[in-house]
Parts: sequence; structure tokens; C-alpha cells
Amino acid sequence: MKLGFFDSGIGGLTVLAEALRLLPAEDYLYMADTTHVPYGTKSKEEVQTFVFEAVEKMVQQGIDALVIACNTATSIAINELRERYSFPIVGMEPAVKPAVEMNRATGKRVLVLATPLTLQMPKYYALVSRVDQDGIVDSLPLPELVGYCESLQFDRKVMGEYFLAKLAPYDLDRYGIIVLGCTHYPFYTDILRDILPSHIEIVNGNAGTVRRLSALLTRYGIDTGLGSGNVTFMCTGGEAAYIEKMRLALTLLR
Repeated sequence: MKLGFFDSGIGGLTVLAEALRLLPAEDYLYMADTTHVPYGTKSKEEVQTFVFEAVEKMVQQGIDALVIACNTATSIAINELRERYSFPIVGMEPAVKPAVEMNRATGKRVLVLATPLTLQMPKYYALVSRVDQDGIVDSLPLPELVGYCESLQFDRKVMGEYFLAKLAPYDLDRYGIIVLGCTHYPFYTDILRDILPSHIEIVNGNAGTVRRLSALLTRYGIDTGLGSGNVTFMCTGGEAAYIEKMRLALTLLR
């Protein structure tokens, strides 16, 4: 069995790393759409086309299930992908629901960090409207952060100053949880912990996504536990250097 993971770039590796921890006895195919990264600043129509083309290449490699390890791509293409293919497909959404539930008793607010396109999509508005009856969720677009991540910019001073500037308009004493609403963003969890007040928790949807994948594999009757944790990397641009970058980035998460 081969489990496919798709993202515009290296962000989905944060989800793959979680899968390798929770489902170590599977084999994986990871596809990055290096031809078109980043997605978060492009139009819905463009991204939908990019996703369809990349996923079809993965299907040709014989995947048995697929994780769209990208919040933006999920918002735009998940329903259409499920109509096209009969195997299990799991998407991502910002972990707003658990964050709201965790914060409801504290009276603190929730701040969602995500790409501009994710925050503009009806799927995000519907999610917030459904779970945020008390109006405690705020959203902060970070259009530059995927680019920083793709260039492996993890310098603590540089990125710490970036986050401090972005968060400056917010009274962080009022917030209890920050949601990382893009799969690239967990690469910066430790840097955020260094600059945020100690009472703020940082959450993402990666573990929940992998648990949903595991449940779907069982529901579909797909044999599991027959692999060795092998990861095959592909990218739409075919760049050998980018494949090496993905291997390096995954080691940073393990």
C-alpha cells in the first residue's frame, strides 16, 4: 500500500512527519507542486487546476489513499477530488473547532494564522461560523511566511522579528491559543514559543488529520502495516535539488 501526501511545497512534510510517527509501517509518496508554490497568493481557479494536475500524476504512481496536506488546496479542491476518485481522500482545515472548545471556559480569544487565500475561502468562513458562537476567533493572514519556509529561512532572530511585527497590533494577553492554519507554519512552532507569552498554546490540525486517515483506511478495508516507512519524493518541476531539500526538511521534523 502507498499513501499519497500532496502540498504546494514542503509544508505538508509537517503532516507526513506526524503520519510517520503514528503509522510507521506504511509506505509514502510525497508530491510537492514546485512549479506553482506558493498557492496562498494565487486565484482559486489557478490553484484548482494545479491540484488536479498534480494529483493525477500521483494516481499514476499507484497511491491507495491521499492526504491533501495543504489547507488552501483542501478549501479549493477537496470536494471535486472526491468526485473524481474512489480511494480515501483526507483534507486539512485549520484547527479552529478544538481551539474554540479549549478556550471557551477561559474567556480568552483564538488567533488563526493562515494564508490569505485560505482565509478568503467560504469553507473557512463556514467553519468559523459553525464553531465560533461567542465571536472569539480572529484571523491573521501571513502572505510571506510560505516563501520564508520554502527558502528554509529558520533563523530565530530574523523570523522572531517577523512574527513580532505581525503580532504587534494584537494584545496577546487576550489570547489563549494560536492556530497554525497552514501546514508550512509548524516549522516555526519553536520560534513562536520563544516570543509568545507562556500562557498561549500553539495548535495545528496535523495529528487529527492523520487519525482521520487511519480511520478511513480501516473503513475502506485497506490493508495496513505492510510497509516499512519508506518515503518517495516527487515534485512537479522535477528538480533534484528540491527533492534533496524535502529530505532535509523532513529530518528537521523527526
